[in-house]
Amino acid sequence: MKKILFWIIVMLFIISPVGILILQSFTSPGSWTEFSLYGWRGLFETARLLEATGTSLIIGFFVTVINIAVGMSAGKALALYTFQGKTAVDTLFVMPLLVPILAITFGVHIAMIRIGLADTALGVILIHLVPTVPYSIRIFRNGYVSLGRRMQEQAETLGASAGRTFFDIELPLLKPSVQSVIFLTFVISLSQYVITSIIGGGTVVTLAMVYFPFLDSADTTLIAAFSIWFAVLPLLFYITAGAAFRLLPYRRKSGRRELF
Repeated sequence: MKKILFWIIVMLFIISPVGILILQSFTSPGSWTEFSLYGWRGLFETARLLEATGTSLIIGFFVTVINIAVGMSAGKALALYTFQGKTAVDTLFVMPLLVPILAITFGVHIAMIRIGLADTALGVILIHLVPTVPYSIRIFRNGYVSLGRRMQEQAETLGASAGRTFFDIELPLLKPSVQSVIFLTFVISLSQYVITSIIGGGTVVTLAMVYFPFLDSADTTLIAAFSIWFAVLPLLFYITAGAAFRLLPYRRKSGRRELF
């Protein structure tokens, strides 16, 4: 019964809306039966669409990489080590989620103007860290709490270096945390409109800046096509990142069973 209820919920709230959106993108405006590529033609005729898509991918990539590096190191420290002021530091990492993002952005914007980072892609990357890093730290902290220190201590006892321990033990076991951070971070970065327009100053054009003005349009077919394009990017990024995991050292066969 629970399984049937689960699939009913999935059909009603996930599959059906997505199916309706796809159907609407391939029909004429105001019609549900007449096949048309009007929406997709209009999408690719949109000015700066491909440029904005490429910019969003580049910014999302660097934001994700920085989130993994910062979140993993901070999460490990908070989960496995005890130090003075740990509670205060933990609270400080959550503060960006408690303070309105616009208040932070306006203050950061003034600083970026002074140091020359305003209206640059680097400035946009840095401001995207504000709403994403706190989540990454929390996710990796929970991952390291579940992992514990015993396996790392055993590896150190057997003479494994810090790098070998990280690649052969920590990273494989933290794969679910890494995947969660990759998807969540990219989605949050991709959807930032206001802070991107403020820090980017209209010079750095991302997909959100092209997409959101279309929401005022009555052309539902074009909006449906644009929504699908917007939603596919995180999935492609996630799949690509998953394929990159296969290139890591612990995936190599060396006469022993692979960890996963």
